[in-house]
Amino acid sequence: MRKRYRKKREFFAFVIAGGIIFLSNIVINFSTELRSLWEQDAQINIDLDIKESMQVHFLDVGQGLSILVELGDEVLIYDGGGRDTSSFVVAYLQEQGITEIDYLISSHYDADHVSGLIGCLYAFDVKNVIGSDYVHDSKLYTSFQNAVAKEGETVRHPSVGTKYPFGEAVITILAPAEIMDDSNANSVAIKLSYGESDFIFTGDADYYSESAMIASGMDLDCEVLSVGHHGSSDSTSEAFLEATSPEYAVISCGKDNDYGHPHKEVVELLNEYQVEILRNDELGTIIMETDGAVIYTAKSICCTVPEFPFS
Repeated sequence: MRKRYRKKREFFAFVIAGGIIFLSNIVINFSTELRSLWEQDAQINIDLDIKESMQVHFLDVGQGLSILVELGDEVLIYDGGGRDTSSFVVAYLQEQGITEIDYLISSHYDADHVSGLIGCLYAFDVKNVIGSDYVHDSKLYTSFQNAVAKEGETVRHPSVGTKYPFGEAVITILAPAEIMDDSNANSVAIKLSYGESDFIFTGDADYYSESAMIASGMDLDCEVLSVGHHGSSDSTSEAFLEATSPEYAVISCGKDNDYGHPHKEVVELLNEYQVEILRNDELGTIIMETDGAVIYTAKSICCTVPEFPFS
């Protein structure tokens, strides 16, 4: 009897041991599958965790220029348009929920570029002010300097090649290489680089300034070019267009303006180089969004920013 009982005990022990091994394998396999699923999910999350999108707003300020850039919490405004649209520029920024400006850049001190910046200086907290190093004989120039002083700031006059961080993007100063008698030639031109997406803003820079930018040897290649001087024939030379090689050209000008901007020669040259032309006088405010690789474009409706794939 004892022998049969011992065999039964051995049999049950074997069954129990087998059961434990079987259950252990199930737990191990389940854990492995669960870990695999977690890793796959983590990988998916990583794949979808793209960079923050950067939005570039080419504001419809008529015969002037104003460009707003947003990247995460970082804000840059390049020029502010003229007197007639100053309140629009301030209202537009407020509509985006902006309370602070990291970089306020005045390309030069002509009224159609600097007026709206004065309003911005009074309406928002401004961290850094960049401008051209010359004195403009106008009340607006004095008002601009007073508004900067009110912020407890001074206007920086960076040399060509100076770089500033803008979130994950980089601002590079392209011009002016020297100060001239002509206000337009003194325009502060910048290149804004975010991943593989590059934007160049030139204010009213003329042929001479463009030639200096080319001679500097800096990389001028870009996807988007804000065409100089509202599409005037004294800007956007063929040499500069070859150096920049943009996919898009944005022209800020007023509808039926007195200057005939954009000039026929510039439009024909852009078409010859198969650059897509986007005009504020035809489309209103133009907004571009990029994740650093792909650029999407849209026209805004009033102050409402359209939905983009990265938003």
